[in-house]
Amino acid sequence: DEIYGVPVLIKVDDHIWAALAEADLQDWAGMHLDRLGGVPNAFVTVLSPRQDDPRICVISRTPRTSPWRVIMLGRSPGDLIESDIIDNLNPPCAIEDTSWIRPGKAAWDWWWSGGYAPDANFPLGPNNATMRYFIDLASQMGWEYQLIDWHWYGPPFTRSGQPDPNCDITRSIPDINIPELVEYARQRSVRLLVWLHWFHADRQLDEAFDLYQKWGLAGVKIDFMNRDDQEMVNFYHRVLQKAAEHRLVVDFHGAYKPTGTRRTWPNLLTLEAVLGNEYNKWSARVTPEHCLTIPFTRMLTGPMDFTPGGFRNASRSQFKVVGSDAPAPMVMGSRCHQLAMLIVYESPLQVLCDSPYAYRSSPDGLDLLRLVPTTWDQTKVIDGQVGQYIVVARRSADQWFVAGMTNWDARTLDIPLDFLQEGKYQATIWADPPDANDRPTGVDTKTIQVRPGDHIKAVLASGGGYILHIKPL
Repeated sequence: DEIYGVPVLIKVDDHIWAALAEADLQDWAGMHLDRLGGVPNAFVTVLSPRQDDPRICVISRTPRTSPWRVIMLGRSPGDLIESDIIDNLNPPCAIEDTSWIRPGKAAWDWWWSGGYAPDANFPLGPNNATMRYFIDLASQMGWEYQLIDWHWYGPPFTRSGQPDPNCDITRSIPDINIPELVEYARQRSVRLLVWLHWFHADRQLDEAFDLYQKWGLAGVKIDFMNRDDQEMVNFYHRVLQKAAEHRLVVDFHGAYKPTGTRRTWPNLLTLEAVLGNEYNKWSARVTPEHCLTIPFTRMLTGPMDFTPGGFRNASRSQFKVVGSDAPAPMVMGSRCHQLAMLIVYESPLQVLCDSPYAYRSSPDGLDLLRLVPTTWDQTKVIDGQVGQYIVVARRSADQWFVAGMTNWDARTLDIPLDFLQEGKYQATIWADPPDANDRPTGVDTKTIQVRPGDHIKAVLASGGGYILHIKPL
């Protein structure tokens, strides 16, 4: 008796899986699903009501076409992950010159902000010293971006929890100097993204985006929309068009699910619309089972900004939320579980969640975070079951990255390399160590030679992962 967000994944029988979704959502209300009263196993479409009159969902003129209603069918749940149908049902690219739109990885200051790092002599928070600390990490890792998160222009909310109407997103607080940070980052081949509350962005869109381009910012992360009514849908499109005019990329947080808009506006790099690593700070909801469900559900409609890459890895018994026993955020599962997310989870902008200190003090797997790309030429889902395990192979140019993840059940997976073309290849492996339950931060690495038709025996610990990087010799 609940309203269901889409996509909804349905196991029809042992050989047919279906997903219900929508595409090309423009000047319309977002689609949800409800039970069709009295009819077994039947859904009816429900649209989000307008804020100005909840009795109305859409105000428009005829002739008019609604968004696509999509039924995806596959013999396995992995077949649906490989589909591009959601993007392809959208209008073609509206940006004539897309050369400035760059995917990549980003350092991120918020997950650890408010605390101290043993290798820093200042409190982590909204200040220039912290931003330089994270810019230095991005530069050393070869990442393209640093994301300056909230509070750079002051507390965005009033005490009652409402957006503060006095905020000005064209002025930073005294401890933050955006033009100075842009130049500091530029000298280190890093570009900056800044966080905005959607309410403040909506009020100052033209003025702010014009200024951000002059400052030399690369893009914006816009947050807390939390709706998909017609007015909010129109806000998304207005932001993307205005951002394209000023050569800004966009990351929507607090967002509704993707509907393929990135085909029309490819400056939309990613969207949150997912319960990601952020929730580890205050909840125990981001379990390996959850992490093995979202590739088959939420990811069907487009990229998701899960913010992977947590390096304070914990077994089921070790995990704690942030508090006196855990002064910094932790993640459930092994180090390789987090590393595999960079391949399993699609996001042209991968925001790495942990701190410079966490990465430098426990560097196992850091080499993968340097070299893994964020966009792909080909995707194959080799195997997987919802909430249990998955194996995904993605190709970038002539190199393949293969990743496996499992829930709390340890398992051995067979990975056939029949997707390789004829030739000899070198494969670098990152795997859970035998004592991963006691030492979830550990990573075993080795390099082997492989050929097409070989099978890799991947041993995954409880909440574990496995990664292959295959390149031709």
